[in-house]
Amino acid sequence: MPSLESLTKSPVYSMPRKLLFIVNPNAGKKISNAIIKIIRKEFPQNMYYQIVIWKNKDHFEEITSLLKSEGYTDAIAVGGDGTVNQVASVIQGTSIRLGIVPIGSGNGLARSLGLSMDIEEVIKQIVEGKSSEIDGGQVNQQSFYCTSGLGFDAHIAYLFSKAKSRGLSTYVKITIAQLLSYKARLYTLEFNGMTINRKAFLITVANAGQYGNDFYIAPQAKLDDGLFHVVILKPFNVLSVFSIFIKILRRKAHISSNIETYTTNKLTITREGEDSIHFDGEPNMAGKQLSYSIQPKALKAIVGPGFKP
Repeated sequence: MPSLESLTKSPVYSMPRKLLFIVNPNAGKKISNAIIKIIRKEFPQNMYYQIVIWKNKDHFEEITSLLKSEGYTDAIAVGGDGTVNQVASVIQGTSIRLGIVPIGSGNGLARSLGLSMDIEEVIKQIVEGKSSEIDGGQVNQQSFYCTSGLGFDAHIAYLFSKAKSRGLSTYVKITIAQLLSYKARLYTLEFNGMTINRKAFLITVANAGQYGNDFYIAPQAKLDDGLFHVVILKPFNVLSVFSIFIKILRRKAHISSNIETYTTNKLTITREGEDSIHFDGEPNMAGKQLSYSIQPKALKAIVGPGFKP
């Protein structure tokens, strides 16, 4: 990680806010340089900021230490959902506010917070600094803020993370191939004092309404209501795919006959064995039992005019 002397700084810092921009190492040099230029152009000269390129995961501990020891008021994640998750998880429960400059593919939390997808516009929203408190979710001690899930979407995310090539075309190829071969799994869900058994194509535990890209799997979910929306997509035939897809795009997934939705603040899911899982789109493997809990008002986040608390 670069030394403090090598960090990009604003020339004057008389205002009380102090911002640290944390740039995803996978953003690429051209994108990183372009965003740094926009920050320099758009930020007021009397607002203190620093910019650090997050070189790799091993260096994030040093960035965390910098955030908490130097009195920063705002941590600005520059990247996609994975970067946002990483930054948010280390400032959850503190007075440091999360800001997002969305440059990922889904940008689920940024969209849910009503932030602009235009870089110059979102910089202005960060400068304005309007904020709100939102809930955070945990699954087996791993934090998430939009969605966590198991089943088909987690399976695809995991396969995509292992693919030799990246990009939308690779993702689409994997999805189509797996859609024809993937089989629904058996799950036991315990919540609100009851136990249900379901065969499901996927299960999404939603803190926010969408995965990203305005794909609303749980359109009634709110970031600050202290509740998860647990979405169960039941087995379906290929002819139903288009209908389900259209309802998700139109924010009507909850009225689909293929979907069940429940609300709770605590949930345990038991499955047949170790399998894939995702949290804010980041894939991993996890064991047979998954324990979900919600932390109300756990994170302060900068919001845009489109945010509806």
